[in-house]
Amino acid sequence: MLHRLRHNANVPTAKTRMNRLFWQALFAFLALPGIVAFGVPLLVLAPSRFFDPFGLIPLAVGVVLLLLCVREFYVAGDGTLAPWAPPRALVVTGLYRYSRNPMYIAVVLVLAGWALGSGSRFLTIYAIAVTLAFHLRVVVGEEPWLSRTYGEKWANYRDQVPRWIQLRRRPIGRGQPAS
Repeated sequence: MLHRLRHNANVPTAKTRMNRLFWQALFAFLALPGIVAFGVPLLVLAPSRFFDPFGLIPLAVGVVLLLLCVREFYVAGDGTLAPWAPPRALVVTGLYRYSRNPMYIAVVLVLAGWALGSGSRFLTIYAIAVTLAFHLRVVVGEEPWLSRTYGEKWANYRDQVPRWIQLRRRPIGRGQPAS
């Protein structure tokens, strides 16, 4: 009996797992989009440099969208945005109903805000380069992995939700426009 109690004491509870997952999600957020969207721009900007308040609009919208995406990975996907602790389920809720990659869109909005607000040519080029890198990562790496991992579930999701931004509402089904 005592052996069984000791054995069960070493088994992590759901609360312990969620706590550990929360800290992994926080670390992943700070390490991954944190460096790309905040670390590099803040290193480039001089402390006394003027910042146009117009840049705060995309920056703030991007931050809010990014936080919503990270939350969705944690809550709906039971995982993080980090490759070492990815979601256990295909996340198709929240902002992922409108775009298959709202997290990348959020980071690009943050970078656009930094570029617009600072007027920095370097940050503008950086934002464009990061956008292209995201696109390549999605097309070459993530989408094939999602297809192998989730099969038909991924195919249905891919057919109904656009990769980037949905400009017009698609009909439910195999992504074919209504006749």
